[in-house]
Amino acid sequence: MTEKSHKILWIDDEIDLLKPHLIFLEKKGYGVETASFAAEGIEYIKNHDVDVVFLDEQMPGMQGLEALLEIKKIKPFLPVVMITKSEEENIMEEAIGKEITDYLIKPINPNELILSLKKIFHKKALVSEQATRSYQQEFGKISMDITMANDWQSWMDVYKNLSYWSVKLDEIEDDQMREILNGQLNEANRNFFKFIKKSYTSWMQNPDDSPVMSRNVLDKYFFPYADKPSLLVVIDNLRYDQWLSIMPILQDRFHIHNEHLYYSILPTATQYARNSLFAGLMPSDIKKLYPSNWKDDPDEGGKNLHEEFFFNKFLQRKGLDIDFTFFKILTHSFGEHVIKQLVNLKQKELIVIIYNFVDMLSHAKTEMEMIKELASTDSAYRSLTKTWFENSPLYEILSIAASQGRRIFLTTDHGTILVKHPTKIIGDKETSLNLRYKLGRSLTYNPKDVLECKNPDAFKLPAPFINSTYVFAKEDYFFVYPNNYNKFVMYFRNTYQHGGVSLQEMIVPFIILDPK
Repeated sequence: MTEKSHKILWIDDEIDLLKPHLIFLEKKGYGVETASFAAEGIEYIKNHDVDVVFLDEQMPGMQGLEALLEIKKIKPFLPVVMITKSEEENIMEEAIGKEITDYLIKPINPNELILSLKKIFHKKALVSEQATRSYQQEFGKISMDITMANDWQSWMDVYKNLSYWSVKLDEIEDDQMREILNGQLNEANRNFFKFIKKSYTSWMQNPDDSPVMSRNVLDKYFFPYADKPSLLVVIDNLRYDQWLSIMPILQDRFHIHNEHLYYSILPTATQYARNSLFAGLMPSDIKKLYPSNWKDDPDEGGKNLHEEFFFNKFLQRKGLDIDFTFFKILTHSFGEHVIKQLVNLKQKELIVIIYNFVDMLSHAKTEMEMIKELASTDSAYRSLTKTWFENSPLYEILSIAASQGRRIFLTTDHGTILVKHPTKIIGDKETSLNLRYKLGRSLTYNPKDVLECKNPDAFKLPAPFINSTYVFAKEDYFFVYPNNYNKFVMYFRNTYQHGGVSLQEMIVPFIILDPK
């Protein structure tokens, strides 16, 4: 066989009639070997390297589908293009089920051969070229949108578009394009911080003029649509771009009834945002109504132990009598336990699940070098989230809910951001520990790096002591104390944190899914 860039084995009992096609492929730079019978072709594959097989579906002796099975036993990942005279649906379904790469219908047009080979050998390059060209065309519009964004809806649109391109460019190997997109995301976060600084307190005082936020997201997107057996899942720390990465896994099983975005409250931290979501209240109001069930930052003990209580009180205030069961999944093994429980809960109107794995994953990146290496960039973090989701109890839980005919509400309490820039802060021993926000009495910090909250009531936040001050880190900054400064900068830089002001943390998904 002549040494060419790619080697083709064509198996067809009428191979002599295909001579013009063979010559055409040779002229295009492909090496072509032929076999007149399936057994002959299979023997060749056992003893030679081949890049692709063209396989006739109808041959004397061993048929194409039988040959396909034998070929896959020898080389499971070898691309096979089935060539058939028949377009019968059952034949093609069987061939596709047995993992053909492509199929062509006789009589074959030479250009169809080249197109099929391009899809096999150059798919990544073609996708990369198309994605790069499309993003370059979109670049100017995105920059203009970032500059012109001046209300909460336009910022949602900007972030949605940036997230779309972040996921799209994951498909290609063009680091330069990714760097350009990251530059636009950084620019967007700079402008978004200024917007939040100007707008946030007015949202607190005028809820009717604010976006949908943690305090009213269930009122807006859950209760009006929970008119059938439902499953509400809150995945802690799920960003919108992570939702886009797992969405294709769900599309075969579910109709996406609605895809919303909403704004997490500040701090974008679990004890504030998640409690607000389930209570339907801002944190200061939760503390006033249920003081024994709220813990401030300086208090000892868990800060998220009462979501079920808050949700039940929310239902009571709304006058709703809903029969619900509440699970909080913190470990894989408990997720498996919940799967077994679901079978016995068919009659429940509502199942509520808090799923903490994404939160554990993001924090584990701080603690575990292996995770730190696996999720060193947003692209890698999305990929890791997708792999986790496909193999998680959560995916099975959603599948069981679908089989029960439940409407599924999938959301989160806040997002997270890969922090890059340290900023010094000084506080007393009672200052909160979070790296993206601080609550304290006598804080010293660079005011250019933070959104200040010296009047907690204006942010609808509790004030645990006199002169309570909250500060929220901007963009991708994180707080570091002067003591052992360099050590902690090295330790926490390039880790995922939440609590501050960024698009990734504040603008988060709320998805409604119906089983197909």
